[in-house]
Amino acid sequence: MAHILIVEDEDAIRRVLVKILSEENSSYSIDEAENGLVAQEKIKTNDYDLILSDIKMPKSDGVEVLQFSKKIKPETPVVMISGHGDLDTAVETMRMGAFDYISKPPDLNRLLQTVRIALDRKDLVVENKRLKKKISKNYEMIGESEKILEIKAIIEKVAVTDARVLITGENGTGKELVAHWLHQKSERSSKSLIEVNCAVIPSELIESELFGHVKGAFTGANKDRAGKFEAANEGSIFLDEIGDMSLSAQAKVLRALQENRIQRVGTDKDIKVNVRVIAATNKDLKKEIEAGRFREDLYHRLAVILIKVPSLNNRREDIPLLVSHFTNQISTQNGSAPKIFNDDALELLKAYDWTGNIRELRNVVERLIILGGETITTSDVKSYAAK
Repeated sequence: MAHILIVEDEDAIRRVLVKILSEENSSYSIDEAENGLVAQEKIKTNDYDLILSDIKMPKSDGVEVLQFSKKIKPETPVVMISGHGDLDTAVETMRMGAFDYISKPPDLNRLLQTVRIALDRKDLVVENKRLKKKISKNYEMIGESEKILEIKAIIEKVAVTDARVLITGENGTGKELVAHWLHQKSERSSKSLIEVNCAVIPSELIESELFGHVKGAFTGANKDRAGKFEAANEGSIFLDEIGDMSLSAQAKVLRALQENRIQRVGTDKDIKVNVRVIAATNKDLKKEIEAGRFREDLYHRLAVILIKVPSLNNRREDIPLLVSHFTNQISTQNGSAPKIFNDDALELLKAYDWTGNIRELRNVVERLIILGGETITTSDVKSYAAK
C-alpha cells in the first residue's frame, strides 16, 4: 500500500488530485497538506512513498518542502506541480533532486504515469538499500581486539578518499573483508567492486582479463571484450594476490594507475578509466622486488595506504565473537536454532594454533554445529576440532 502526501494550497485542485489517485488505485493511502509548513510537520512524522507538491504556496513554498524532504527523507521521491510561469523554478527543482514536475492543470495520463514510475523507483531504492545492508552484513568485520580496531579506524579515514590501498596478511585472515569495507564506505559504493584473483588466472590470460581484447587479438578472440578495469569504471577494482601477477601485466597496471588509461590486448587505442585500485597479497612484496618478480615502481603506486591484517593467532581475544557470529550465520543458513558454546569450549578454541586463520575457524565452527551436542563442550572440541 503506497502512502502519498499531496501538498496544495488550492482546495479544488487538492480534491481533484485526491480523487484521481483514489480512483487509480483504491489501496493508495493519501494525506493532504494545505501549505508547506503543514507538509513539513507531516513529513517529520510519516514515511511517505511519494510527495506531490505545488511550487507556489503561502507560508512555505514547494521548494522548501523539497529541500526539507531531501534532508530528512532523501529516498522519498518528490514530484513538483508547477503553474503557469513556474517552469523555470520547476526545472531548477529537478536539479535540486525533485523526481519530476507536472504542469497545471495536470494531464491525467501524465500524472498517473509519473506517479507509477516514482513509486516503482522508490521500491527499487528501498530494495537496493536492503540488499546493500545484507551484503554489508556478509562482509562485516568482527572483532574488538586492538589490531582490528586500528584497521577499522584506518578504513573510516581512508574509505572516503580515492587513495590506493595495499592489504597484506596471511591466507584466510580476511583481506577481502577489508577491501569490501573500503568500497562500501566510499563514495563509489553505488558502483561496482570488481574482484580479480590474480593467482588463479593463467599468466597468458591475465592481461586480457584485466584490460580486455579486440577481435582477432589471439586465437579464440572471436569478438571484442571489455576487461575488468572497464567493468569497474567509476567504481573500485580489487586485485587479490597481486604478488602473483606477471611482470608484463604489472607494467600495464602501472600505466593504468599513472595515466588512468588502458589499452585492450591487440590495439593501441587508449580507453580512459576512473577506477579506485585496492590490492592484496599474502607475499612479502619487498622480497619479491629484490628477487626481480615485482616492480618497485608499482609497489610504491599501490602502497599509498598499507593495511596489515593480523593472523588469528595474533588476535585470539576475538575468537568468542567470531564463533558467535559464525554460529548465528550458519544457523540462519540451515534454518535451525543457534547452538551454544560453553566457556571451556571457547577457551580451548582460543588455545588452538590457527594456521588457516578465520577461514579455518569457520569450518571448525560449522563442523561442531553439525556433529556436536546442543551445547558445544570441550569434549566436542576435542573430538571434532582436533588438528
